[in-house]
Amino acid sequence: MYLPMLNAVLNGTCSILLLVSLYFIRQRNITMHKRINILAFCLSSLFLVSYIAFHYLMKKETVFGDLDGDGILSDAERSAVGSLRPIYLTILISHIILAAGVLPLILLSFYRGLQMQVEKHKKLVRWTFPIWLYVTVTGVIVYLMVYPYYHF
Repeated sequence: MYLPMLNAVLNGTCSILLLVSLYFIRQRNITMHKRINILAFCLSSLFLVSYIAFHYLMKKETVFGDLDGDGILSDAERSAVGSLRPIYLTILISHIILAAGVLPLILLSFYRGLQMQVEKHKKLVRWTFPIWLYVTVTGVIVYLMVYPYYHF
């Protein structure tokens, strides 16, 4: 199935767009800053639709370390991944929690920015930007870490 890769590409692209947006606002190019952020928002929205579709269509969850695809980690599989599993789970859990929490911040940041409520926008984006960037980057990392265990 191609959706996990598409999701990783969308997340990676959003990461780059967020950094480009930061560059443009530091250059005081508000027009490009807005355009890039709107594109990042659209791609993140597309990601959300693709992510939901993937989990709706997927017959079983992918388990990190499950080499044989039976959905159960044997002692041998658990041993093979060793200390990577807790690292993966830490990244995944923080990614999920922050992804759920950042959406209202993104929406409010967009509203404030589009309404040219600059001071309110700046205060909010101090929180929104790093969280959104973390979520997009860790989305790619999670994909790369779990990719060897996909069994379609």
